[in-house]
Amino acid sequence: MSTSASASQPTAEIGVIGGSGFYSFLDDVEEVRVDTPYGPPSDPVAIGELAGRRVAFIPRHGRDHRFPPHKIPYRANMWALRSLGVRQVLGPCAVGSLTPDHGPGTLAVPDQLADRTSGRDQTYYEHGAAVHVSFSDPYCPTGRRAVAESARASGWEPVDSGTLVVIEGPRFSTRAESRWFASQGWTLIGMTGHPEAVLARELALCYTSLCLVTDLDAGIEEGEGVTMEEVLRVFGDNIDRLRGVVADVVKALPTERSCPCPGVLDGIKLPLELP
Repeated sequence: MSTSASASQPTAEIGVIGGSGFYSFLDDVEEVRVDTPYGPPSDPVAIGELAGRRVAFIPRHGRDHRFPPHKIPYRANMWALRSLGVRQVLGPCAVGSLTPDHGPGTLAVPDQLADRTSGRDQTYYEHGAAVHVSFSDPYCPTGRRAVAESARASGWEPVDSGTLVVIEGPRFSTRAESRWFASQGWTLIGMTGHPEAVLARELALCYTSLCLVTDLDAGIEEGEGVTMEEVLRVFGDNIDRLRGVVADVVKALPTERSCPCPGVLDGIKLPLELP
């Protein structure tokens, strides 16, 4: 049963923003409708138990996949999670590879991000004061370590570094674009990793991306190029493993944060009150 957010609403400590295959991975689920200053999130937030922890889940594209990458309500999603008590966020997603070394089925944990989107709302601090948040290392080091260790323990050796370039979408890249991205040394390509990561940073949340490679990008392999059919097939073939790693990471994440993420707003006068 869905409820409106209130003083008595359920809370969670860890958030997961994911897609197909993650809609029913929690136990004892309660749906919560959360109002934010940026509108509603992609869907009501599902809160339940996973690996003994309280977890909040938001389907990134909506449960009916109605939001294309450039229309996802990113600000509402991250704000809703924080308002429910979440301080650590996992972002599993499907990506393409910009190197033949990382073929379909690879699990990658990037440590850098390059933004090639345009027109997306990517800050909470638009009015009242200039807020400059450090983003030199966009992902939580504790979360990245937990993902790498959990994946190895499950027998799935991850690629534990790399740069994710995020494009506007919803179209896939041309071969020329793909080759140019690869020439920059970037290794992964996706459509949803930004502005999720920077919005998490602006809310002093930990954010970790788990990237499942579903294809070699258009400029890396000859042939017909990337197709949605191929992406969905490879994602479906690996979703059980990805869910298992997410569950293990949820269990492994610390209850007290000692990473740099909680202190990124220290000493900054914010023009708005965070939830």
